[in-house]
Amino acid sequence: MAIKNAVLARRLRIKRGIRKKISGTPERPRLSVFKSNTAIYGQLIDDKNAQTLTSASSRELGAKKNVNVEKAREVGKKLAEKAIANGITNVVFDRNGFIYHGKVKAFAEGAREGGLKF
Repeated sequence: MAIKNAVLARRLRIKRGIRKKISGTPERPRLSVFKSNTAIYGQLIDDKNAQTLTSASSRELGAKKNVNVEKAREVGKKLAEKAIANGITNVVFDRNGFIYHGKVKAFAEGAREGGLKF
């Protein structure tokens, strides 16, 4: 149990440092990614108005458990499609304290392939 709490505490400390430096605006929202043991989620957030503009998750694509790198890339593309439909092309990427590797990196690459710029 102590290991889990230490890992969570480390990620939260990193997350706070990232959030000090970046913030979303209506013109350039924050693309926040969250991954759990079973799913990956992405949101476009306007921090100035405290609104979620659009979101996508592996649950929407039908993944029940154990999302792999390919599914993470598909979720990124799906979020980019929704963003472009809403007229958003430029975003600020928020990795939410996670290491930019594996699923998080695949999500970001999928969003770039879908047309988002960051």
